[in-house]
Amino acid sequence: MKLQTQLGILAVALAASFQAMAEPAIVYDLGGKFDKSFNEAAYNGMERWKKETGKNYLEFEVSNESQREQAIRRMAEKGASPIIAMSFSQASAIEKVAKEFPKLKFAIIDMVVDLPNVQSVVFKEQEGSFLVGMMAAMASKTGKVGFVGGMDIPLIRKFECGYEQGAKYANPKAEVFQNMTGTTGAAWNDPARGGELAKAQFAKGADVIFAAAGGTGTGVYQAAKDSGKLAIGVDSNQNHLQPGTMLTSMLKRVDVAVYNVSKNHKPGMSVLGLKEDGVGYALDKHNEKLVTADMKKKVEAAKADIIAGKIKVADYMADNACKY
Repeated sequence: MKLQTQLGILAVALAASFQAMAEPAIVYDLGGKFDKSFNEAAYNGMERWKKETGKNYLEFEVSNESQREQAIRRMAEKGASPIIAMSFSQASAIEKVAKEFPKLKFAIIDMVVDLPNVQSVVFKEQEGSFLVGMMAAMASKTGKVGFVGGMDIPLIRKFECGYEQGAKYANPKAEVFQNMTGTTGAAWNDPARGGELAKAQFAKGADVIFAAAGGTGTGVYQAAKDSGKLAIGVDSNQNHLQPGTMLTSMLKRVDVAVYNVSKNHKPGMSVLGLKEDGVGYALDKHNEKLVTADMKKKVEAAKADIIAGKIKVADYMADNACKY
């Protein structure tokens, strides 16, 4: 009996040791780890965790859609935990593999998977987009601003809808042009197409364009620089990509979400908006000459009102707003 007790204690200790040794893993989605946007923000979050803990993590860059489930399962077979999947497009893969490995922890960014071992992190993109929409309208000399999205999905429409509301809040007569790059994952990494769409909007009179398109956005920013116009970045602070051209960047703190999940996985849904510092806009040395004191004052006032509930920013995915 004594031996059985000792073996039982040893088994519990080994299990605890295994959990303590488990490495987190991250599966980036299409567009590449260094897309200067969504995936790269996730990478920065993992690197922060690595630097603070001194531990390593596993990673995989998806290059085609068929790799998602395979990559997540491979991480699970290695005992990685938590396994973090970037993008709504990995939801079905996470759901399937998380059921197969109920003792491991999983997480998904930008979608909800309702399982007891999955943490889902979503953002109020419409709130951050509202603020940069205000800035676009205030900076515009023509009263016409533009939006270039990546893959045409409700999530990206959410960005556009918030942006349009913000632009019209600052200037009720503002005209907002919008185009999506495509309907497949390739839309996240097509700078040439992004540049074409931006040039077409500039030709129609737009003088500020917000790109929510992953790597495709770099083409929009280049077109803005070449045309002497302004652009707005997304997800990460992209002001440094084209200094003097980038009015601001709509920050979506994917890095914070990934870091928090790695550090302290909590099953269930987390929603990050302005109140939680999950979204925002970037101010730094690269755009300080473009953002006037008056613009900042008005945007900060609107931010406070959104947090306080005085300004309600409609959510494309929930409020039947901005339907096309």
